[in-house]
Amino acid sequence: MEKAYNITSIEFESDFLILEINNQTIRLKLSEISEKLAKATDKQRKYFKVSPSGYGIHWPLLDEDLSVNGLLKAGR
Repeated sequence: MEKAYNITSIEFESDFLILEINNQTIRLKLSEISEKLAKATDKQRKYFKVSPSGYGIHWPLLDEDLSVNGLLKAGR
């Protein structure tokens, strides 16, 4: 199966989520994309899984799912 998106990096810097998707860097303010991530601890933020298809990111400790399409739209 070919991935819809190639996510090569997911990092947190203060109140921002920084993603590297398809050779594009996107910086998003956590409070604008996810209340759960904005309030989460470093441990909760750092434990995530990218879906095999590349369409989404899941944080099991927070029960939070974000779509890459939604993140790309928010990053415009």
